[in-house]
Amino acid sequence: MIQQLSLSNYPEVLELWELVGLNPRVDGRDHPDRVKEQLESGNVTLLGKFDNNKLIGVVLVTHDERKGWINRLAVHPANQNQGIGKELVLAAEEHLLNDKQIEVYSALIFEDNTTSKLCFHNAGYTNWEEVSYFSKRVKPGS
Repeated sequence: MIQQLSLSNYPEVLELWELVGLNPRVDGRDHPDRVKEQLESGNVTLLGKFDNNKLIGVVLVTHDERKGWINRLAVHPANQNQGIGKELVLAAEEHLLNDKQIEVYSALIFEDNTTSKLCFHNAGYTNWEEVSYFSKRVKPGS
């Protein structure tokens, strides 16, 4: 069962992100104080899946009140290829639709991340290859 996480779960979330190579930016946007602010804003939700009280999957769900973003999807390596990623994606969609009335969902995936691409494809997502992602950062690495 997927459940909403709180800041008390954040050390486990960081550990899982590190384990799967998401490289959390704990000096920036992934610092616990920043995440606390984000969770309190109402525009950010952490969802997780546990197995025997151990966090085995997590997704960060955000929105701008018109489009939902599925971010930082991570499944413990020992639990990959079991449908947990898709389950988290669908739970994120359900949260955005039922709690926020948002009907458009997006995710940014690195080109070489074939596992995530397959997960999102299996969840009904389309790869918009003609779209380029641009980013400007005040601080490098943030």
